[in-house]
Amino acid sequence: MTGKCRIWRSMFMRWLCRIGRAKQRLIEERCAELILSDEQLREVCQRLLVEINRGLNKDTNKEATVKCFPTYVRELPNGEECGKFLALDLGGTNFRVLLIDLGPHVFHMESKIFAVPQSVMLGPGTGLFDHIAECLATFMHENQVDVSPLPLGFTFSFPCSQEGLTKARLATWTKGFKCSGVEGEDVVKLLQEAIARRGDIKIDVMAVLNDTTGTLMACAWKNPACRIGLILGTGINACYVERLENVQLWDGDHDDPKQVVINTELGAFGDNGTLEFIRTEYDRTIDQHSLNPGRQLFEKMISGMYMGEVTRLVLAQLTREGLLFDGMGPETLFEPGQFFTKYVSEIESDKKGEYTCCRQVLEELGYDDASDEDCANVRFICEAVSRRAAHIAAAAVACLLNKMGQKHVTVAVDGSLYRFHPHFHDLMVEKIRQLINPGLTFDLMLSEDGSGRGAALVAAVAVRIGGLAAR
Repeated sequence: MTGKCRIWRSMFMRWLCRIGRAKQRLIEERCAELILSDEQLREVCQRLLVEINRGLNKDTNKEATVKCFPTYVRELPNGEECGKFLALDLGGTNFRVLLIDLGPHVFHMESKIFAVPQSVMLGPGTGLFDHIAECLATFMHENQVDVSPLPLGFTFSFPCSQEGLTKARLATWTKGFKCSGVEGEDVVKLLQEAIARRGDIKIDVMAVLNDTTGTLMACAWKNPACRIGLILGTGINACYVERLENVQLWDGDHDDPKQVVINTELGAFGDNGTLEFIRTEYDRTIDQHSLNPGRQLFEKMISGMYMGEVTRLVLAQLTREGLLFDGMGPETLFEPGQFFTKYVSEIESDKKGEYTCCRQVLEELGYDDASDEDCANVRFICEAVSRRAAHIAAAAVACLLNKMGQKHVTVAVDGSLYRFHPHFHDLMVEKIRQLINPGLTFDLMLSEDGSGRGAALVAAVAVRIGGLAAR
């Protein structure tokens, strides 16, 4: 190469770098609304606290978006629970049955997954509960625990109005279920009736709960400081231990312990417009095209069901503007639902400056000619979306920690987003530390099989504190 050619090449490369830096600055400007300041996050904390208090107040609960339902779970495990307990975990097209043997420092578990055929999901409610009872019987026969009555905890992860530890009425079916004759009915009663129709097994349902409470209970058995349960997966929710004096909805006794686990139904935060100051055009687009427009707006900014689609909308918009892929990105990038949340986790799992996973994702989308510059910008956009999700989730946890005011609290966390995103935990820990009040400390603890283990532990605690009378 002649000296003149080298000069022209050097000039051309400098020109390309200037263009690259200019594009990067424009992309950063276009993504600025996704990057929330500490001031904005503190405002999220304050507004959430207002909504939680509205949910706890009987005069404002009806209009509150954060409903704060009492779960009737008042005692946490203390390590003295002993015996064999069953758990039934129903929350989708598969459900689990578990047998848990508890003793001093002993936790042995057997479990089996059963399918719910689509014909059962869409048929009469009696068919669903008969199917569940049949699977329960099969499991109990296989494990030779079908002679004596066994206590059971029932995780039922559908929207319910809970009226006691063993009474919950289904508000509405979700997740593809349409069984007739169940909405408005007590799901524990329907399960007990199905078991009675068989006559070959003996079960005493001690509690019905959702997966958030199960997550809290599963970690509390190991860690007595656990007082908050958090789900960060396909959906989001949180529960926490609240003083009875603050729960105007409480209609039970006021004996010790003067506390109850509250199911916040946190995903609906913002449904009344209180989060408009941080929502973006991408959030509004997702909401408009969702199955439940105007509802679960907080969840739509965080959860695994929506994070990939938020990212896709940003990528598609910047591609249309010519800031990515020279304006000619993969066609699938412009098709709703084609950029999965797992792609965000995979792209961010690359080491800084390496783009192996990013290129694999883009090739899967049909684009095999991505430059390092494109990959760096795609990663930046993924980071902006996931960082926002982690930070507003952190704001919710910080709000609960500040409200409780206990010196140290362990937060039990479960869900695919928290488990599989490579940086979600660290992002949350860093931001919670910045948002909590001085003098408070916390830990985030991954819950293992929370919804199943937790159900059995709720049953075990009920037996410990009085058996059937504990209802």
